[in-house]
Amino acid sequence: MAEVVVPLTTRNLTESDLPACGWYGTATDLVYVAEAIQRARRGEVDYLAVCPPSGLPVAVGGIDYTKPPGAATIWQLSVRAELRSCGIGTVLIGELEQRARDHGLRWVELGVDDNNSRSRTLYERLGYAQTGHESASWNQQAPDGSTTRYETRITLMRKQLS
Repeated sequence: MAEVVVPLTTRNLTESDLPACGWYGTATDLVYVAEAIQRARRGEVDYLAVCPPSGLPVAVGGIDYTKPPGAATIWQLSVRAELRSCGIGTVLIGELEQRARDHGLRWVELGVDDNNSRSRTLYERLGYAQTGHESASWNQQAPDGSTTRYETRITLMRKQLS
């Protein structure tokens, strides 16, 4: 099997990118992304896209500088399903961590659904350590428009930035 190397760039996500982000989730999910882009304009967060030469986002995620005090929270990470385990998530997290360093922060935090062992393994490989747990729930919209309540336990993780 041959290996193909594709150059990736990381940049701020914009509203004009949203039509190309249908892989991210439902229309409701993209409303949250659009809100994050607005918060980025106010300097509260950075919300990034990882793109191949086409310029179309294949991964997105943000870092929130408003909480917790003295640190930042990485959140809403997603990589196109067919491109997972190719190192794209590592590129995204690395850039988000650099943005935190650029803000003078020494810690970053994130939460991972206990049902998502694949992501937790990535975070542990990148140096994140468990700091606790919390319960979480939210409404999920199905493709047919119906809504169900999703309840889970979140593992909280933290990393000291060098």
